[in-house]
Amino acid sequence: MADTAAGYSRWTHVQGLWTHARVLGEGPPLVVVPGLGCASWMYERVGRRLSRSRTVYLYDPPGHGHSHGRAGFPSRLEELTDHLAAWLKESGLKCAPLFGHSLGGEVIFDLAARYPTCTTALIACAPTGIPENPSVFAQSVRLLLDLPRERPGLLWPGGLRAYRRAGLGTMYRLAQDQSEHQTGDLLPRIEVPTLLIDGDRDPVIRGWTIQEIQQDIPHAVVRVIRGGTHALTDSHPRAVASYTRDFLRLVELDCLSTGEQLDTVLKP
Repeated sequence: MADTAAGYSRWTHVQGLWTHARVLGEGPPLVVVPGLGCASWMYERVGRRLSRSRTVYLYDPPGHGHSHGRAGFPSRLEELTDHLAAWLKESGLKCAPLFGHSLGGEVIFDLAARYPTCTTALIACAPTGIPENPSVFAQSVRLLLDLPRERPGLLWPGGLRAYRRAGLGTMYRLAQDQSEHQTGDLLPRIEVPTLLIDGDRDPVIRGWTIQEIQQDIPHAVVRVIRGGTHALTDSHPRAVASYTRDFLRLVELDCLSTGEQLDTVLKP
């Protein structure tokens, strides 16, 4: 039997590709969708905390982490979304809550709008690309500004290994598509409760973008973590996990039907 405390790897054949997820803990499921070029091992810190009460699936998109890819794929955000939707179905995780970080936040928004029966709740942590669609150059400059603020252990060796595995070509194509993809237009179609987590020291996204996302998603609430960098999942795993657990507990108790109710009971 797999050691759920230590975690184990789970492989699923999806769209002709072997897809990897690192599985931690026991309990109701939660799927973590990584940012651009990132891999499952970069989310161990927040995953360990979340796994104290849930089964956490640290998902590797195609061509990322341990998952297999193929030449030129993925190159569009919608391809990431379609693969995630297929993986959820093949893994028996349809309707599971989704946690997306950075580009992963945009992927779960896209999924909830285009595949409305695939999830019951969203947690978007430092979601990028919405609604301003920054250019690849602007995204790169912002990430460079953020790097000195992050924990060195995130970048070396794990982060560099993840970026090398994904490849500069794949990362560039996805960043270019993100600058053109109109996810913002899809936000009003999201019908599930949504938690937006932002850091006040994150140079990659702007506070006003989070506010616009909140206005466009009918059941969304924002929580800001003081001192939070872009990689909130690594720099502030305890706060991120705490907000996420409280949010999901209330969702699963069916205590919430509107963003206003969520904002009342989910205290900062």
